[in-house]
Amino acid sequence: MPVLVMKFGGTSVATLDRIRRAAKRVSVEVAKGYDVIVIVSAMSGKTNELVGWVTEISPMYDAREYDAVVSSGENITAGLMALTLQEMEIPARSWQGWQVPVLTNSAHSSARIEEIPSVNIAAKFAEGMRVAVVSGFQGVSPEKRITTLGRGGSDTTAVAFAAALKAERCDIYTDVDGVYTTDPRVSPKARKLEKIAYEEMLELASLGAKVLQTRSVELAMRFNVPLRVLSSFEEPNDQAGTLVCAEEDIMESNVVAGVAFSRDEAKMTLVSVADRPGIAATIFTGLSEAGVNVDMIVQNIAEEGRTDMTWSCPTDQVTRAEKAMSDAKDSGVINYHELIADKDVAKVSVVGIGMRSHTGVAAKMFRVLSAEGINIRVITTSEIKISVLIDRKYVELAVQALHDSFDLDKTS
Repeated sequence: MPVLVMKFGGTSVATLDRIRRAAKRVSVEVAKGYDVIVIVSAMSGKTNELVGWVTEISPMYDAREYDAVVSSGENITAGLMALTLQEMEIPARSWQGWQVPVLTNSAHSSARIEEIPSVNIAAKFAEGMRVAVVSGFQGVSPEKRITTLGRGGSDTTAVAFAAALKAERCDIYTDVDGVYTTDPRVSPKARKLEKIAYEEMLELASLGAKVLQTRSVELAMRFNVPLRVLSSFEEPNDQAGTLVCAEEDIMESNVVAGVAFSRDEAKMTLVSVADRPGIAATIFTGLSEAGVNVDMIVQNIAEEGRTDMTWSCPTDQVTRAEKAMSDAKDSGVINYHELIADKDVAKVSVVGIGMRSHTGVAAKMFRVLSAEGINIRVITTSEIKISVLIDRKYVELAVQALHDSFDLDKTS
């Protein structure tokens, strides 16, 4: 039988009633003739509770034991979902990551999936099992220890299973009914997209849209897995939600697909650092080794052999960046006058595959922001996106103005 993967996030399985509701959705697909793999997250709030327990017991915890504790939330949900399906007389059983097995590397709390052998689940389907309920977010290391994939890892689990078992589609059930042109809470004119290309979704996810985990979109694009994002709170509908698919599967689209934003950004500037070959490599190697996720980078024109180097990073990584640069200065690796951190900025981005074949998008974006009196602090571009850093207080104004100017409330 064809295989379908269905993933239910924490809000979709937050209570027993919601688990029953999700199980009914699964039963609809079973009735259509699918063998179904259900990937479940922990019940809403459970993972945060477990993390809190770990950090209270051991602030400098052993990551292996952290994974053993934190992964247990998904096991509870998987067992409850399997029991619910059995009560509906649907042959189902739960699977923990090590039972499948979901083989990962040994990077505890941020493991990467290396392989999902399909033989065990395929054999059970052949014996008459109709639904495999799998604990998301977890796997097993080469040392046979439980690993977790990082927050949002159940999305990645779902796409990986869809790729491994050559599923017809992977449906991601969340508390929103699809992918929007921007956050509807910021712009009331935001429109739900019927389809969006993998590359656009990847950019939006990495730039602040929280609908899908970035790694899950990367996997879907790599293995050409059709992804559908839809709400678990609406009635089942084959045309519901947003389909994330290959660019060639979209007949026509707007030049800009969406506006993304992130408030948790900081702008950091090394003032008066030596302008010499290798200085950028030295700075950013140090930041990388400190676990700082650098995004936008700007180097000023050098004067008298000195230059300023600016970058952006998440606000919660500023302290790490400051320590890395201070240590580098103390050890004589680099020399600079001062390090300035501005935590009162935000990143706003426009994304669209149509930018490849249309000119003037950047000019239009900059004109719109200028007309609203919004100063641009840093700019970065790629083939299908333009991002700017602005003062955080102007985020809503910028998003609304850009959404209106690119007519994102209208279909192409």
